[in-house]
Amino acid sequence: MPFEQRFDQMSEFESELRESLKRQPAPESLKRKVMERRQQNRARQQDDTAARQRTRMIWFERIAASLVVASVAASALVGHYAIERRKGEAAKQQVFTALRITNHAFQVMNEQLEKRDRNSQ
Repeated sequence: MPFEQRFDQMSEFESELRESLKRQPAPESLKRKVMERRQQNRARQQDDTAARQRTRMIWFERIAASLVVASVAASALVGHYAIERRKGEAAKQQVFTALRITNHAFQVMNEQLEKRDRNSQ
């Protein structure tokens, strides 16, 4: 390829490049479009943030509800065991009372039998 052709091609390329890089005023609607898109992005971010906060709040509520249910269940179990322990203690006292009464009755019966044996001799 001759030098002149290459030079012409370079000149054409340079002029196209200059033309495309030439400063041009922005369209009048550009600012409005940029501002609208900015508002949409902000609104979307706020919606996303609000959704994340709602999700966190729901999880915190679920955890709190679970803790309340677990506390109530644990309290019920502790109460149930306390009642059963009291019933057991009461039954134990009744058995001891019955044994004392039985022991006393046996003592009285033994005394009477000893008296009877002494009288018969």
